Amino acid sequence: MATIKDVAKLAQVSTATVSRVLNGNGYVHSETKQRVAVAIKELNYRPNDVARNLFKGRSKTIALFVPDIMNPYFPELARAVEDVAQKEEYTFILCNTDDDLEKERKYLEALTQKSLDGLVIVSSTMISEYIKEFNIPVVALDRILYEGVPSVTVNNFEGAQEAVKYLKEIGCKKIAHLAGPQDVRNAEQRRGGYMSEVEQESWFQSSLVERGGYGIEEAMASTTRLLKAHPDIDGLFAANDLMAVGAIKACETLGINIPDQLSIVGFDGIMLGKTTSPSLTTMAQPIYDIGTAAVEMLIQQIRDPDLLIDMKEFQVKLVERGSTIRKEEVT
Repeated sequence: MATIKDVAKLAQVSTATVSRVLNGNGYVHSETKQRVAVAIKELNYRPNDVARNLFKGRSKTIALFVPDIMNPYFPELARAVEDVAQKEEYTFILCNTDDDLEKERKYLEALTQKSLDGLVIVSSTMISEYIKEFNIPVVALDRILYEGVPSVTVNNFEGAQEAVKYLKEIGCKKIAHLAGPQDVRNAEQRRGGYMSEVEQESWFQSSLVERGGYGIEEAMASTTRLLKAHPDIDGLFAANDLMAVGAIKACETLGINIPDQLSIVGFDGIMLGKTTSPSLTTMAQPIYDIGTAAVEMLIQQIRDPDLLIDMKEFQVKLVERGSTIRKEEVT
């Protein structure tokens, strides 16, 4: 297989000149260009895309950092990022960080050594100093990192309000909340939306809010505590769909019928919610559109570092399924 050195030798030029011709960088005399073109054709030379991009200071590679690949929300998000990256001829790398700052930093160090072009990140731990240190385009996804970093989010506060209003509308008289981790901004926004709808209610008590870890196991334990402390709870809003699934599982163990005795609403709209028994009512995010927007914003930044990109917020939508029921329907 011919190399760039073979082309340079046949065309009687330097390898740097061949690189300039291939990449369109710098001035090359038209006659010299012609000699290089003839040599490339004669040798059937195929430029190495990696080498070509590294010559430009780019690798055509982007990464997506997510905190928990076991949460179905993130693989659905990753699919959108990968699809757009592939369409734009970028290589896509998925990194599971466990929201561990040191792990995030190690990934960044390794990837930037390989000329990483940009990063889409879901993180509650990454700080501005580290992002600035690595000096690459970044888009925050699902959560806002800090001012100056473009982000793609949803209306978490208002979506949570809508979920609680819906539970009230269908007749729920005492509504509890499974809250996400305290250090995760979107979890706090969803808790805030819940609180805005219930804190003035005569039945509200702070013990109606239980923390979960955005996962099934912790949510099962939290739901059990809630229902044992407040057996008259008839509505539950969970800060994500996985916790809502955990709540359904806890109710199965406790012998509580969903939705006749307890209506449950989640948040995210992951595919898993369609397969639970009963299927899960949720505040659905446009997950694919969110991932698409994030990587499109990132590629815009890569192509034009001076481009000012701020924030894009999507709206969630109530999807009614079997985990909720209007009280007049209960016989």
